[in-house]
Amino acid sequence: MQQAFLNSGLDAPDAGAVNGVIGLSLHEAVRRLQIDPEEKSLMESIMQGYRECYRVAEQHITLYPGVHEVLSELRRRGYWLGVVTGKSLPGVKRVLDTFSLSDYFYVIRSADCTHSKPHPAMVSECMAEMGVGAERTVVVGDALFDVQMAVAAGVPCIGVSFGVGESGALIEAGAKIVVDEFPTLLNHFPPLA
Repeated sequence: MQQAFLNSGLDAPDAGAVNGVIGLSLHEAVRRLQIDPEEKSLMESIMQGYRECYRVAEQHITLYPGVHEVLSELRRRGYWLGVVTGKSLPGVKRVLDTFSLSDYFYVIRSADCTHSKPHPAMVSECMAEMGVGAERTVVVGDALFDVQMAVAAGVPCIGVSFGVGESGALIEAGAKIVVDEFPTLLNHFPPLA
């Protein structure tokens, strides 16, 4: 994001400000970084620059330890999984395909398909598509917008501290608990009957 601003002839936002918009749609993230949405050519320039920089950086993404094992175990235990993300649908599908994760997820909602977080639509639409209610749904998220989205949708949230959010801030926003390692998530999802 910082490089995209620089490439558009602007001062780069500080890292804290950029971290504060992770999880939002690209348009909303740029808007919150103080760009007037009426400046359409500037908005598009920054967003296009971000996409180009991200595609290069995407080649260096790695998974947290234990991701495949945890997702396999959750599926074995009877859980249905979905993805809700601020990424674009092509972007999330590319990541899922790159790491052979697509088969774990029944539903996907991205910010270019529905409302951006923290609006509850991503969660609500996934629940509706899978035919489950809030009492049978849990959001796992690393950003404040994930927790806010879960709260707005009326579902509990488990925060994870190994992403962008800090434990205290996630709890304060409404996360029921925060875990520090991906495999620890299994402690909160017992086998379903």
